[in-house]
Amino acid sequence: MIEKSRSASSALATIAILGQPPRQRVGVIGASSFVGEPLLARLSNQDWQVTAFMRRKLDELPARFPSIAWREVDLPQGDDPSQAIEDNIPVWFYLAPIWTLPDYFDFLAAQGARRIVALSSTSVYTKGDSDDPGEREVARSLAAGEERLRRWAQGSGVIWTVLRPTLIYGQGRDRNISEIAHIIQKFGFFPLLGKACGSRQPVHVEDVAEACLAAFLSGKTGNRAYNIGGSEILTYREMVARVFRAMDRAPRLLPVPEWIIQLGVTAIRTLPRYRYWTLGMAKRMNRDLVFDNSDAVCDFGYAPRPFRLTKSDLLG
Repeated sequence: MIEKSRSASSALATIAILGQPPRQRVGVIGASSFVGEPLLARLSNQDWQVTAFMRRKLDELPARFPSIAWREVDLPQGDDPSQAIEDNIPVWFYLAPIWTLPDYFDFLAAQGARRIVALSSTSVYTKGDSDDPGEREVARSLAAGEERLRRWAQGSGVIWTVLRPTLIYGQGRDRNISEIAHIIQKFGFFPLLGKACGSRQPVHVEDVAEACLAAFLSGKTGNRAYNIGGSEILTYREMVARVFRAMDRAPRLLPVPEWIIQLGVTAIRTLPRYRYWTLGMAKRMNRDLVFDNSDAVCDFGYAPRPFRLTKSDLLG
């Protein structure tokens, strides 16, 4: 009850600062993304006018959230963004990859954007020194997207907040825990590089969605970036063991040398589902990928759950 009261007070303070009416207009780009559905569920419970944007038509989401206005948006280079929609929407959540956000700057400006919360990733730190050029490019793209947002927002008078989640899981839609579950289901074991002793801090997708809303509602998060992870830190090995147990299986963890991992990654990447797998992913099994949540806790009451898997978190 105390936390809800604080959130309500923060919301009123934010509205007062931005000079917006209580029933404000909110836009979501990337509404069909992994974080989109749980965020829309929260936004639909607010007394706001919410417009959700998708790059492809999905019938099930509009049916699930009938109070939300739905639009398709695709802005190829050269289109006039002012003709895209007629609404004046001051508040935005950007859930698509942050490196695509600059494509929407003119669009957002034309719609009167004054506040934006965007998702990035702690991969901006963890993949920058990867052996894989594709992973290094991801880190560069994340960093460039964040920097371009900062520069554009400063020049446009837009208040920005960037959230960088760690390893996201939940609802069987992620490319982290659910992919481990698919390997276990297919082969009955999971290969590990060495001891797989690197620390992990998995964060549930529901907690990421909650953080997006809380960061907006807080009056302390303007023009700041936050790393957000789960509340529990565990080794990669234990994380995989918990996936086994959530599937009602005894853990079968197979330590293998790097050259076998390399062969396995090369083979499995021929399958469309696993085309993004890299040797760098295996090497990081023994690296600590942990980030401090304290700024997020202090500024917007971030309170993620521990790593407690259910079957619905595993296989979609």
